[in-house]
Amino acid sequence: MMQHPDTPTAPGGTARQRAPWPLHPFTPVQLAVFERLLLAERDAMLRSARETASHLQEPEQTPDPSDRASIEEGQSLDLRVLERERRHLLAIAQALERLHDGRYGLCEESGEPIGLARLMARPTATRSLEEQSRLESTPGRHHA
Repeated sequence: MMQHPDTPTAPGGTARQRAPWPLHPFTPVQLAVFERLLLAERDAMLRSARETASHLQEPEQTPDPSDRASIEEGQSLDLRVLERERRHLLAIAQALERLHDGRYGLCEESGEPIGLARLMARPTATRSLEEQSRLESTPGRHHA
């Protein structure tokens, strides 16, 4: 089927590579709300990461081996928290990028709208609930 040259396609694709994508599922006001949510979440995550990092920079000295083990366990936990925060900051940055280039709110798998309720609950979502459920029910697949 030939498409008219003015038919919109998904970003990065041509009319021959990808199916036409729908007009954006959200209004400019709704997109502004999502942007504020994402920016607020990013700011909170940055504050938390700075606090966690500051704990790691203040090493406690103790001669007791049990105390040292407890301190090292706490530092290990802080490092895991920092890594989780780093991944979440990356997801927020990617969501903001999608918001600015017109892909926000569209499932990366199906191209269908993700849904307002899902995005309100998880503004960084990249898949519709149906696609995420399908992914999670597929044995051996890694879940993002």
